[in-house]
Amino acid sequence: MNADQQPALTPPYLSTLAARERWGRAEIAFWIGLVAVYFLFPNHLMFASQILITGLFAVSLDLILGYAGIVTLGHAAFFGLGAYTAGLLTKVGVTEPAMGLVVAGLVAGIFGYLSSYLVLRGRDLSRLMITLGIGLLLYEVANRATDITGGVDGLQGMAVGKLLGLFDFGLYGKTAYLYVLVVSFLLFLMVRSLMTAPYGLSLRSIRENQQRAVAIGIPIRARLTNIYTLSAVIAGISGALLTQTTQFVAIDVFAFQRSADLLMVLLIGGTATLYGGFVGAAVFLIAQNWLSSINAEYWLFWLGLLLIITTRYLRGGVMGGLKTLHRLSARAKEGEKP
Repeated sequence: MNADQQPALTPPYLSTLAARERWGRAEIAFWIGLVAVYFLFPNHLMFASQILITGLFAVSLDLILGYAGIVTLGHAAFFGLGAYTAGLLTKVGVTEPAMGLVVAGLVAGIFGYLSSYLVLRGRDLSRLMITLGIGLLLYEVANRATDITGGVDGLQGMAVGKLLGLFDFGLYGKTAYLYVLVVSFLLFLMVRSLMTAPYGLSLRSIRENQQRAVAIGIPIRARLTNIYTLSAVIAGISGALLTQTTQFVAIDVFAFQRSADLLMVLLIGGTATLYGGFVGAAVFLIAQNWLSSINAEYWLFWLGLLLIITTRYLRGGVMGGLKTLHRLSARAKEGEKP
């Protein structure tokens, strides 16, 4: 074989990137399962839509917390901005849901970009306080601006139009579920492509060791500003999806409790895993619904116990536990080979 006929060697880092970008069977099965929910649980599609919206919201938090290491207690600020933007648009005549998503994401993204200059200047404790303060400020603004937001009574009188002018949001949530599923999948595709690319690796480098990241030439401030803005956009779209599927906006979209619940969702599912947000949302909301139906007074006790067990004994949350089981199963199969 001469030199011209020799196969080209693939650099190791390209092979690693190709492996990271390749879809696994479990990933494909996950999204097929979400499609199957439409047919298997036709009477619970509204609840399934809430799980998907919460999961997408958790993915937006995972981008800054799990991948970039930016701690926050006010992520609900972007969710609430998207929710109110989508609702207010319908009241001024912009009833097309897709347009509402775009504008809501844009508003949340602009606010995220501007607030990033405050948040990213501090360290962990100061970031917690700044993000918490931003969330509380927006909550109080929404509470006071009753003529615009409805205050504690919430934004009412909305009329979301037909999706693409063809599909109406019915009482059973069929259109809403497919709409939320498609939007979630498209946004997830974008996030997955970013996090499996060198861009995602650079964020991990910043999270692990900023000094080393600077030494190898990673523009830390630009990377963190970009990912913080993208996270705000996705959170705003999640809030808009909630508004459009429920046709109501309550003031608690800005509440600290929503940010705290979101953090629990992500910790239960697993950070920096992409799918941890969706898995954590399913576990959290199903457990919340089930436990509250059993004992409406003490269900928070059992939910807190679930969080403690998950954090203490499942490193990396549910996704971390599943990965551990997969590794143990693979080792067991290798041990059985002659």
